[in-house]
Amino acid sequence: MRPRRLDDAALRLAVFHHAGGSAAAYFPLARELPADWDALLIDLPGRGTRHATPPPWDVGSVVEGLAEDLLPWADAAPLALFGHSLGAVVAFETARSLEERGVPVTWAGVSGRVAPGGRVTVDRLDPRAPDEELARTLARLGGLPERLAEYPDIRRRFLRLIRADLTALDGYHPDDHRRPLAAPLTAFGGAADPLAPPAALAAWARETTGRFGLRTLGGGHFGLLAGGFKEFTHVLVDEVRAHVPAPRSVVPASVQSR
Repeated sequence: MRPRRLDDAALRLAVFHHAGGSAAAYFPLARELPADWDALLIDLPGRGTRHATPPPWDVGSVVEGLAEDLLPWADAAPLALFGHSLGAVVAFETARSLEERGVPVTWAGVSGRVAPGGRVTVDRLDPRAPDEELARTLARLGGLPERLAEYPDIRRRFLRLIRADLTALDGYHPDDHRRPLAAPLTAFGGAADPLAPPAALAAWARETTGRFGLRTLGGGHFGLLAGGFKEFTHVLVDEVRAHVPAPRSVVPASVQSR
């Protein structure tokens, strides 16, 4: 999904959503990007533009398809990738897949997820948990849409979808002999995120031979969504620019259009 269509973009940012989410949830982020950045919002299987690819799904096979999908975009402008939570794993592995194909990745950003091989058991989202237990854990993390209990059928579909996403994440087993990225990598985390505590994010530094950045934000697991992504997007843009020297676009599209 492309909220804006720029043929001559200064940079293209591919965004991968969290478990239970969709590309549409990241439209507010796209609106806050610099006016000459093109946003590619990626749907994972079972929703949005990929609703015809139903769960169950696995990270490895999906990553290979996503890398193929992104190949044409990498030729036209520098390509950066960002993902939150489940999307962090998919963004990281897609960046690795692109580099293995000889496609340079300008920058990769991961948020709300410990490095591959890391484990955090507090408030763990268990795809095998009963609906009510899973819903309570999601609510504690801020990942259960408000008033969803008022719509039982939608709630059941949502929990079924997030169960499939969490199962895919549980089945993700990174290659012990994987090559680190050549691209710069930044890890973002909420100061109060039990799923990805700031102290656990430093291990992402092992996953790149490029420059590594670590940014701690306020809030919990879904703190980056606060205020329509406004604060987070500005942090993301600053981080990309710190790692990727490029002509600076100073006016976000949301401001330019006023």
